[in-house]
Amino acid sequence: MTLNDVAAASGVSRATVSFVLNDDPRQTISTATRERVLTAARTLGYVPHGIARALREGSSRIVVLDIGPGRTDGSFARSYVRGLDAELAAHDHLLLVRPATPRSDRQALDAIAPRAVLRLDEAAACGGDGDGDGSGDGSGVGESGCAAHADPVRTQLRHLADRGHRHIALALPAHDLPPAEARLRVAREAARQLGLAPLISFVVPRPRAAGTDAVRALRAGHPEVTAVAAFDDPVALRTLTAVHDLGLTAPADLAVIGYDDTGYGELVAPALTTVHLDAEPCGRRAARTALGLDAVGPATASGRVVVRESA
Repeated sequence: MTLNDVAAASGVSRATVSFVLNDDPRQTISTATRERVLTAARTLGYVPHGIARALREGSSRIVVLDIGPGRTDGSFARSYVRGLDAELAAHDHLLLVRPATPRSDRQALDAIAPRAVLRLDEAAACGGDGDGDGSGDGSGVGESGCAAHADPVRTQLRHLADRGHRHIALALPAHDLPPAEARLRVAREAARQLGLAPLISFVVPRPRAAGTDAVRALRAGHPEVTAVAAFDDPVALRTLTAVHDLGLTAPADLAVIGYDDTGYGELVAPALTTVHLDAEPCGRRAARTALGLDAVGPATASGRVVVRESA
């Protein structure tokens, strides 16, 4: 179907159809004519030509999300993408998710002329509160990232505190990335607010033997620690494995709680207690910002504890 078909079906000129479908504010079209054109377009199944519209608007109605090197199987990523996609669809835009590619590779982006390019790793660090300019330079990790995860991290530690744990360690991944630094700042502040002892942090690396050594060192150097809050579920699962390898049990000897609920925690014994994140509001806010709309709604994720056996 073309504009000419819609014009013929609605009994108006091609130009009038274009004005109506593009909602041109410079033109005054009667309500009756507008409804006639829209009805004809729906009946005929007219779809605007994407390339032509991109040339007219200067960009396509596509927003690209680079998933980058971060995790995509956690509850944060799943809910963030769901919110981003829903809000873009509500404004007649399409979400395109692509794997990590070199920054210098512009071929795909030049071909589709996206409205904006977002990065999932930045969203996970900043709660989706980006500036939407498509730069994706990774510089947004900072205090906004701390605020984005403040409530879920507090929820994670409060679960342990409510079960009598006062001395808690934060288990971090081996890679030295800004999100880990931000999480440590948030957790230390949350521990202070909850009246807990100053938080201990340690790294649980791969492979299995190295992780076991790390938990052994934690137990030897800080015997007062009775619980571990992990950076994410994979770190928590490595910690649980180390507890088993040391002949200990969770939560009796050392309670362990994960973060970001990948779903794999329910497949192990003891089943992993974790924090499920809802970042759909973050995705919706990121979509509105990318489209130049008022960024209403929270830029933070919320969290709830999925209680299983490990903590």
